[in-house]
Amino acid sequence: MTNAFAPSPQPAHRLIPSQFPPIGLFDTVATAADLAAVMDLVGWTNDRLVADRIDRLPQTEWVYGTPNASIVMAAFLHVAPGGMRFNGPDLGAWYAADDIRTAAAEVGHHLRRETVARNATSMTRTYRAYAATLSGDYLDIRGQQITRPEIYASDSYDASQKLGEAVRAAGGAGLLYDSLRRRTGLNVVAHRPRNITDIVQTDHFEITVLATSRLIDVRGLSK
Repeated sequence: MTNAFAPSPQPAHRLIPSQFPPIGLFDTVATAADLAAVMDLVGWTNDRLVADRIDRLPQTEWVYGTPNASIVMAAFLHVAPGGMRFNGPDLGAWYAADDIRTAAAEVGHHLRRETVARNATSMTRTYRAYAATLSGDYLDIRGQQITRPEIYASDSYDASQKLGEAVRAAGGAGLLYDSLRRRTGLNVVAHRPRNITDIVQTDHFEITVLATSRLIDVRGLSK
């Protein structure tokens, strides 16, 4: 199979739970040396997982000194225990979508899984929306759900994580892939923090899911 590459949709939309602060260490420091000193001062390097992850991320990929830099870096340094579809647990990535409705469908799916895991009837969570420019050429695996079923598997990330980490290791920007949560939706995963620019916080949304239904209730909130 010949690999094809394509640019990311512009802008790309991402939803982040609002309990995570919008401003952090990476927004305000001017140099990598300053950032390392501040991280030590506030105890970030006491978190062994975070310290290990930032050691895996070359300083040339660090994003700092710009608005919303901390939002970008948090995506790479704070990782789900088992990783996500195209990244393992050792280093995160920036997942986004072509449309805010696709982004809502994606986070709603994971919120429903959390609801079931907690044996809850329903859950509601508030999210901040971000729009960003993602530069680079992305491995394009859209339309390959039949030919690459292991990559699109809904019950296992084994094959997709291997693919994603191989793209990262080869210096690739990331991948474009079909959304499994919204028909016609497109997702992008960016493996290079420096490719994520022009980040703007847009709206706030309240998302409610039921453990027994695929319906996702999305309500816009005033800023």
